[in-house]
Amino acid sequence: MTIIDVLSIFSGTCFLFYGASCLFSTHMSKEFKRFGIPQFLKLTGTLQILGGFALLIGCWEIPLLAFIGAAGLALLMLLGSVVRIKMKDSFLQSSPAFIFAILNSYLAYVYSTMIWLTGQ
Repeated sequence: MTIIDVLSIFSGTCFLFYGASCLFSTHMSKEFKRFGIPQFLKLTGTLQILGGFALLIGCWEIPLLAFIGAAGLALLMLLGSVVRIKMKDSFLQSSPAFIFAILNSYLAYVYSTMIWLTGQ
């Protein structure tokens, strides 16, 4: 198992939990209302779950699926970071979105390189 596999499993698993919390947690519902975007709560949760599954499944032999998942999650977390900045949230509140944007951007880059090198 490589470090890329470990990072993919970590990120994928986190997003399965984040996505489920978007769909079922009252805390996340309150957060999205605070952000002024409650209409995006279910979409965000669904995309997080799909991205998490794509990373978990893709890291074993399907680099294209892992790339799609990582790139989608990176974009989602970039948008989340922008929302956090606009809300003037603290660094501590904003840091998970920034960290996951960077992590998934890195994973997307690695998987794109694998696709280019292997032709898959």
